Order: sequence, then structure tokens, then C-alpha cells
Amino acid sequence: MKFTVDVDCTPEEARKFLGLPDVSSLQEEAMAEIRKKMTEMIQTSDPEALMKSWMPSSAPDSMKGLDQMQKMFWSQFSPKGNDPEK
Repeated sequence: MKFTVDVDCTPEEARKFLGLPDVSSLQEEAMAEIRKKMTEMIQTSDPEALMKSWMPSSAPDSMKGLDQMQKMFWSQFSPKGNDPEK
């Protein structure tokens, strides 16, 4: 014998019914701390320094690096054995 019971309740009501602790205040505190740390990181980050770490400093080398990165991406999306240059 098999039967199904559908219960229509909110997550808060289900937690109370099952005797689970209310962790909403803990979640709010954690999210506030995460938001604070993310805001601090955004304010202290320097876009120019970030770009320098991603790209070589000289212009010809940076263009060569971008070209290599583009070729790598194209090789991932093209069928095996096909060269995007051909």
C-alpha cells in the first residue's frame, strides 16, 4: 500500500513542526559580515594593478598574450583538429 500526503506550509512552519532551530539571525549576521568584507575588498582594490597582473606590461607582448588567449578559446569551441587560422 502506498499513499502520499501533501503539506502546505512555509519553511518557517516546517522548521518549527520538525523542531529545528531558527537560524535566520545567524544567516543575517553572516550575510552582513560577507557584505562588509566584499565592500572593503572592492574599495581597496586597484583596477590598474589588477589589469597589470592579468596582462604583460609592454604593449606588443600584451597584444600577443591576448591573441594567444583568443586562439585558446577558439580551439576549445572548434571541432577537434580544426585550426581557427585555416
